[in-house]
Amino acid sequence: MDAIPHIAAAVVGYLLGSLPFGWFVARCNGVNIFEVGSRNPGATNVKRCVGKGAGNLVFALDCLKGVVATLWIRWLPATAESAPAADPVVLGLIGFAAAMLGHVFPLFTRFRGGKGVATMLGGTVALMPLAALVGAVVWLALFYGTRYVSVASMGLAVSLPVSVFFLHQVDARFWFASLLAAFVVYRHRENVARLVRGTENRFEKTRADGNGGSAR
Repeated sequence: MDAIPHIAAAVVGYLLGSLPFGWFVARCNGVNIFEVGSRNPGATNVKRCVGKGAGNLVFALDCLKGVVATLWIRWLPATAESAPAADPVVLGLIGFAAAMLGHVFPLFTRFRGGKGVATMLGGTVALMPLAALVGAVVWLALFYGTRYVSVASMGLAVSLPVSVFFLHQVDARFWFASLLAAFVVYRHRENVARLVRGTENRFEKTRADGNGGSAR
């Protein structure tokens, strides 16, 4: 019985993460997001290929997935019989990790997903709000300084374990944030290769292209 909350957090988190908001919003606008731009169903590609409003909506919804997947189990009414015995932080991290996997490898679009930055930010807001605030500042500074969404996204991810180290005790959140940073950087490996070659596109105006920035 003690494993049930952990299993529930993982299953619900994965299903929430799998919700294909990028594909759905683009489809509602008559666009198959898997056939345009970077062919990635993330907020950046939707913004480039569909429009600013659609891209911002996808970003907000993907971010919300991370928040809900991390916190939903805490919102259940607690009783002496049903209250989870597990640490709520651990349950939140399980839901968070599952949502990230669901977003990157979504069940509903044949495991073709985004890079997880918006969902990562949502889960971080839920579990590590101060680190999320620092990460948002880092993202804005790097984006407006370079106009590369990929650079800003990787900078946000890498800032998380550093912020958690200085803002919290070195507990499960620090190690999770470190793994998360490595995972996000790995998901951006093609962007890194384009940056090295000097072929990565800066984010300027909404347009469809094949080498777009980070598709969240």
